[in-house]
Amino acid sequence: MSDNNPGNAVVLCASSAYEEKYYFNQEFAGLPEPVKEELKVLCVLYTAEIGGILTLQFEEDGRLFLNVTSSEDDFLFDEIGSVLKIKQIQSEKRELLEALELYYRVKFLKQDINL
Repeated sequence: MSDNNPGNAVVLCASSAYEEKYYFNQEFAGLPEPVKEELKVLCVLYTAEIGGILTLQFEEDGRLFLNVTSSEDDFLFDEIGSVLKIKQIQSEKRELLEALELYYRVKFLKQDINL
């Protein structure tokens, strides 16, 4: 899990403080409802607290990362809080994020995962 911005990312979900909207990619509709709900809460709470736009995306190799963007003229965006909040999410939601990576690798990348 990283917070880089790769070129060919597949968006899982996103939340925008600017438009007060949440987006969930319907290609992932097969995920269990509690997982979809947890993702929504995670994204919406992040943007409500920090601001900007949070996007959960998969890299080409299946790694999940949290991408944060903000408007140049958004002086209320909490840059330091953003870094801390992303680290908190990566720590507290590690199992969920790793399970999503595994799901993506098996379902979309057709990787043979031997546990």
